[in-house]
Amino acid sequence: MKIAIAGATGQLGQLVINALLERGADPAQLVALGRSEEKLAPLAGKGLETRAADYNVEASLVSALEGVDKLLLISGSEVGQRITQHENVINAAQRVNVSLIAYTSIANALTGNMKLAQEHVATEQLLAGSGIEYVLLRNGWYTENYTDQLLGYLNSRVVLGAAGNGRISAAPRADYAEAAAAVLLSEENESGKIYELGGDKAFTLSQLAGAVGAAAGQEVNYQEVEPEKLVAIYTESGVPAQFADILVDTDVQVRDGALEVNSADLSQLIGRPTASLGKTIKEALAQ
Repeated sequence: MKIAIAGATGQLGQLVINALLERGADPAQLVALGRSEEKLAPLAGKGLETRAADYNVEASLVSALEGVDKLLLISGSEVGQRITQHENVINAAQRVNVSLIAYTSIANALTGNMKLAQEHVATEQLLAGSGIEYVLLRNGWYTENYTDQLLGYLNSRVVLGAAGNGRISAAPRADYAEAAAAVLLSEENESGKIYELGGDKAFTLSQLAGAVGAAAGQEVNYQEVEPEKLVAIYTESGVPAQFADILVDTDVQVRDGALEVNSADLSQLIGRPTASLGKTIKEALAQ
């Protein structure tokens, strides 16, 4: 059985491949798909078959998916283009009779009301109408969305946000990757399953600030900012306007629970508790 990972050269894709190999997958049965032959080369060095494919070019996807049984469709990173890109992948999978697609959607996709969720919801609808069996991996927030900003938090001694006391069930990207690997290697029928994935212990942005300060041995506080002002702060710091609006909208929806996951799906799939916020921050600081 061949398992293909679309988006294999990205951060999540590489972690999924590592998790598959750690769980005993035969590298010869894994197909890594990516745009760049150069970036695919290290994966070929691990014994995987590599195939160049572009989410924007359906013909490249058809040839890349030949002989594939299961496909992990990692959502594209280009906001505003993902529906067309994902449709290209799904159409290609139809043409070569892929038997199962696992798609990395977003937590609480149908109820969270986030602008960021709109393309994920549209993709879920495309899958539902495709005739292909599929499973939804609704990934919650990555802890790296915050730990990647540690230097800024520590220099300013403040975490800015518009999330109020909303709780976020974040987990490291590696935990979500391990869950995807578990589903892809499962001998059970995964078709039709929806996994709501998030960290075991949700936290507020105020608690995030406290955890950052505790790990670094300095005071860091959370500062609530009006949404319009926060958009301006982001854009003035160089964040593209469309993405700044999405980030702040996510914060606003977090107030109403958009990123709080009330299932244990993630820890059950990976067979252990999810990595804690404090541990993840300390590891990031050590790097």
